[in-house]
Amino acid sequence: MTGRLMLLDTASLYFRAYFGVPDSVRAPDGTPVNAVRGLLDFIDRLVKDHRPEKLVACMDADWRPQWRVDLIPSYKAHRVAEEHEGAPDAEEVPDTLSPQVPVIEQVLDALGIARVGVAGYEADDVIGTFTARADGPVDIVTGDRDLYQLVDDARGVRVLYPLKGVGTLQLTDEEWLREKYGVDGRGYADLALLRGDPSDGLPGVPGVGEKTAAKLLAEFGDLAGIVAAVDDPKAKLTPTQRKRLTEAAPYLAVAPKVVRVAGDVPLPAVDTALPHAPRDPAALDALAARWGLGGSLQRLLTTLEA
Repeated sequence: MTGRLMLLDTASLYFRAYFGVPDSVRAPDGTPVNAVRGLLDFIDRLVKDHRPEKLVACMDADWRPQWRVDLIPSYKAHRVAEEHEGAPDAEEVPDTLSPQVPVIEQVLDALGIARVGVAGYEADDVIGTFTARADGPVDIVTGDRDLYQLVDDARGVRVLYPLKGVGTLQLTDEEWLREKYGVDGRGYADLALLRGDPSDGLPGVPGVGEKTAAKLLAEFGDLAGIVAAVDDPKAKLTPTQRKRLTEAAPYLAVAPKVVRVAGDVPLPAVDTALPHAPRDPAALDALAARWGLGGSLQRLLTTLEA
């Protein structure tokens, strides 16, 4: 078995860092760097606690891909700050967070931590593809439950879901999923699309909540089984369920492609090995001085060296 690969849902983590670290944490010129330093502290703690041999910071090159919007126009529509013709729409992001994202990218690059985003895809899709290609155990660190669909005990794939910072993580495996939702990793995407998700603009099937979705999946196996049952008069569906599922047929036809993460993203060739020394020490020193990264960066460098 090869070493453990850790995949970071980077935006999910720097958003949490931004809201979890006071904006009084600032660079020498007064610019807030709470997300930058918070993310460095997160990575330091994750490496210390879980000892991955490989690490990839997965990025949203496109947080709302057009191919998903074409299928479900409401997908993340409420989070669009500005529409751009022929380019990804701008996401609504706090004013003092946006300027920190390029700094995060520069620091990760100078450290030598692999950073991957692919045009036309979300970080979830990058994570899904790295997971599909992994030849060893995988830890996915995310505050997005959508990635529960990748949990696979047989392959050693689990989700580490931050409950408080990253010091307290929910280790999500198939046993936990079955206890909480009544499904395994593979079934979670079907449950999610049936239930819907207002935070992603996914309508779901009206009247079908989490418990009903879990019962339907337990009865019919998967989404395909549920759809087939709608046309089977002997299937154990109530008249109301049959009506609602029939009316939702156009949504159910396209929702799987939107909800399920891609596993075939054209990933660039990158060195995923956890660095033990900075790739570009001079650039890192300059960034540390410019942005006042102080103890957060030093702690992470000490951890990487160890």
